[in-house]
Amino acid sequence: MPDGGSGWSTCTGWLPDNGHMSSDRVSVTRVIRATPERIFELLDDPQRHPEIDGSGTVKASRGGSRRLALGDAFGMSMHWGVAYGTRNEVVALEPDRTIAWRTLGPWPLTLVATGRTWRYDLEPVEGGTRVTETWDISTEAALARPVVRRLADLTRHNMERTLERIASVVE
Repeated sequence: MPDGGSGWSTCTGWLPDNGHMSSDRVSVTRVIRATPERIFELLDDPQRHPEIDGSGTVKASRGGSRRLALGDAFGMSMHWGVAYGTRNEVVALEPDRTIAWRTLGPWPLTLVATGRTWRYDLEPVEGGTRVTETWDISTEAALARPVVRRLADLTRHNMERTLERIASVVE
């Protein structure tokens, strides 16, 4: 999607393999003047996530600094009106290209209100890396999905701020 010279591209919805539009995904894209390796190093360390979080809700990693692998779980201390914790499972990982995790709340909350997926895709381009962040609630618990869908505009704004913060750290 052309960015009109702003450096930004935003898409609500997605055309998955079956060709149907979905309102369950929001993506934002920005070219960042850094290598994919430098950006991935930041995304791959949960302890650094509060540094780049554009929502202000991610407070601290529960487990310290470490590199992630496919299938790993990591915890985060969060605050959005009230303090809470999340457990995140790495569901996609290709070093220096893609990382995604599914965010889960504590049981039994997982049965009704958690499961969204956060994904970052990194593509080398002239002048840096095209970074696309995607918020995918198709993996959210079905009962919560209609309510969580209402957060799309706020989430898009926060994702744009996240990419700004990533740029400020790595450029």
